Amino acid sequence: MKKTLFIFSGLLCLLTVYSCRSDFGIHPVGGDPSDPTNLVSASSHGQLDTLATGFSFTEGPAVDKHGNIFFTDQPNDKIYKWNVATKMLSTFLTGTGRSNGMAFDRDGYLIACADMYGELWRIAPDGSHTVLVNNYNGKLLNGPNDVWINPVTGGMYITDPIFPRSYWAPGDPRQQPWEPTHSEQAATGKGGYVYYLAPGSHTLVRVVTDAMGWDSDSWPNGVVGTPDGRKLYVNKWKGDNMGGTWVFDIRTDGTLTNMHKFIDMGGDGMSMDERRNIYISNGLGVTTFDPTGTKILSIPMNGGATNNVFGGENEKTLFITSGSGNLTSLKMNVRGVEKY
Repeated sequence: MKKTLFIFSGLLCLLTVYSCRSDFGIHPVGGDPSDPTNLVSASSHGQLDTLATGFSFTEGPAVDKHGNIFFTDQPNDKIYKWNVATKMLSTFLTGTGRSNGMAFDRDGYLIACADMYGELWRIAPDGSHTVLVNNYNGKLLNGPNDVWINPVTGGMYITDPIFPRSYWAPGDPRQQPWEPTHSEQAATGKGGYVYYLAPGSHTLVRVVTDAMGWDSDSWPNGVVGTPDGRKLYVNKWKGDNMGGTWVFDIRTDGTLTNMHKFIDMGGDGMSMDERRNIYISNGLGVTTFDPTGTKILSIPMNGGATNNVFGGENEKTLFITSGSGNLTSLKMNVRGVEKY
């Protein structure tokens, strides 16, 4: 285990912090009303609240036990905290290993997919971190992208697509032109897999394989599971937003079985509400599907969305990050299920 202390700050950021509203217009999804299951609070008036701007590329929103939101600005290698009580923004950590997707564990540590060196970090409240894993079978990971922690067992699932980064050092074996044709996890193809890390372990288990019907020449991205710890959803990124989303049953040992395609849409980060509806972020914005795979809500956003999570004091606010460098929110009638 490697532990490093980085300088972090609780001082207020110099970024633009304010609350303004933009009318997104809830798209009809099969007739009136446009929100047939009444997900969005009437108090939102069909509008997103812009909470903070001025970032390069926001990602990885994670909710702590108080409902506060932590998110990354990956190009600038920072993690920020949005305090839901004071509505103030602060810098939590500078020097994050280029963190992307994140989630809080039951002990209040922030688990972060740090793709600078293909690592999974466990970040303490004081900003110090431990590297939990950085390889599979001795070979460098592609670049952990997103993480979901099983609330029943504490086991972690990470997606590991290969997106060559400009900040990777020359000579890094992952570095290559777009579109990637190989990785440390595959001599040919992208080697895009999903892994499981059991509680207390420092050895990853690959839980999807080509033998089970998983196409590893792809970009697995968003991951979320049910609050009873029995089902896992994984989507794939694709330029047309149609990479697909799959659902699995979770065995008691953390491995996956009964894989089947849930919907044709894929994308980026995902969240789940108390009704087990799935909220998928992608180039269109955020799209919601019920447990049967029926689309029930569309939240279009200029520039699309990168990720989303429920938070706030009552867990009834959907926080959304974006490639345009904003943090926005939407008041909901349903609660999220990801807060310990």
